[in-house]
Amino acid sequence: MQTDTLFRALADPTRLRIMRLLGSMELAVGEVAQVLGQSQPRVSRHIGILCDAGLAERRREGSWVFLRACANASEAPPLCAAVADLLVEAEATDAPFAEQCEQDRRKLAAIRQHRESEAQVYFSDHAHDWDELRRLHSSDEAVEAALGKALGTRSLGRLLDIGTGTGRMAELFAERAERIVALDKSLAMLRVARAKLQHLPTERVELVQGDFASLSFAAESFDTVLFHQVLHFAQNPGAALAEAARVTRPDGRIAIVDFAAHQREELRDRHAHARLGFEDGQMVGLLDEAGFEPAAPTALEDGELVVKIWIAQRRAANRKAAS
Repeated sequence: MQTDTLFRALADPTRLRIMRLLGSMELAVGEVAQVLGQSQPRVSRHIGILCDAGLAERRREGSWVFLRACANASEAPPLCAAVADLLVEAEATDAPFAEQCEQDRRKLAAIRQHRESEAQVYFSDHAHDWDELRRLHSSDEAVEAALGKALGTRSLGRLLDIGTGTGRMAELFAERAERIVALDKSLAMLRVARAKLQHLPTERVELVQGDFASLSFAAESFDTVLFHQVLHFAQNPGAALAEAARVTRPDGRIAIVDFAAHQREELRDRHAHARLGFEDGQMVGLLDEAGFEPAAPTALEDGELVVKIWIAQRRAANRKAAS
């Protein structure tokens, strides 16, 4: 990283605003352009300068490009981390800059709330045919068998099923868990899940309305956390996994079932997918940053879209401190 290139990249108020936005989360280029009220080509030029300076990095996903501040990487260069700290201090001491950053964050929140509302409408509209929609992408039976095998014979203990949908995963693993909390944001989906799970003892299964971005559980509450075909709906998958890590006990596990990276762009509009699957390297990075140690993934390639199963173990406190 060249110091003079870095400082030239920061010598523009728009790029400072972009860096503060990226300091909180990964964003699509279009989201940044909407917040700034500038054309996408103009914003892309600013982003190119930041990326060339090593302050940000791009990742293409279909026709979308996502951005991340390099300071948020697991092994951030010292200068990147120092710049991030400097911008935090600048916002704390420069009132006009702080006001502009706060306005940007409010605009971003409104944009993301609108997208989440669209996804919520989709969930409600498709509550009763959700299982059928999943069968269009892969074999439920094959995925369930592979997931059971990947989890091994170890007890699942207290299991949190995030985005439970119809409740199928809770039903499938009811005998292997001491207790299951089935969480979903959609009340319509929870009504479907409640009907499916009504034959199970009420002391073994609890249905909760909630959001994976802000789990209403104490730290280290669960032995196993499951995301079954859910993470591709996350605008910020890293934040969702960090929140999952918070509620997972040391040496507990997370299981993620989702699509491998693909180019089926129509899934964004037709099925409210925020992410077109995940590359293995990307998922390993996300899990590592959240505090998990991932194992080799399992791939099911018999469907139109490849389904991947990632299993990872929560680092114990002493190993986390040593890493």
